[in-house]
Amino acid sequence: MNRISWLFYTKNQKFGGLILHNNFIAKEGWSIIAFFAILTIILYISSLEKLPWLFLIITLFCIYFFRNPHREADAAEHAVVAPADGRIQSIKKVYEDEFIKDEAICISIFLSLFNVHVNRVPISGTVTYTNKKGFRFHPAYSSNASDYNVSNSIGLETAYGKVLVVQITGFIARRIISWVTTGDTVMTGQHLGLIRFGSCTEIYLPVNADIMVETGQRIRGGETIIAQFND
Repeated sequence: MNRISWLFYTKNQKFGGLILHNNFIAKEGWSIIAFFAILTIILYISSLEKLPWLFLIITLFCIYFFRNPHREADAAEHAVVAPADGRIQSIKKVYEDEFIKDEAICISIFLSLFNVHVNRVPISGTVTYTNKKGFRFHPAYSSNASDYNVSNSIGLETAYGKVLVVQITGFIARRIISWVTTGDTVMTGQHLGLIRFGSCTEIYLPVNADIMVETGQRIRGGETIIAQFND
């Protein structure tokens, strides 16, 4: 297998009937990468001086953006790992009325254009709730993004209570991709979905969770332990 085919190679591994998205480049980015690559070639053949280089840079950035690095969730059973790469922009106690329907701790993670945008399962459990809603595209860092922006909620029933992960679009992000459905059994660190371009991911935890991170901290999805439950 040559280097190019390896980048887009999809491993057809499964866990409990669920396909594991272990390819190095997320397959949802292939069409975008191919579009800019072909356009780059066409412009180069057309003997244009600067445009081919511009679109070559865009092509390389798309490959970088849709990267899906291998991560090992080396965490204890009672630990919660970050569902996304990025920077923690807030940690607060709220009343979550969509899935948990009780007080919860909300950790909001902002993803810049340069972060990995593949989301991961924060803690093992069963997907019992999914819901897409919203209609706007405010900047992902704004305070009202979670209230009005297009979002996708994924509710997990875990051994420690209900956990909700919300994928939120931003001003640039216009599409949310979920790789799980209701009834799926998922494991800590497993691939959960993808948000195209700058965005925000929120996680709602039971109030008895011990938070291990702080506002402004940079975290890595599937690796950084953000909370834990006492046995």
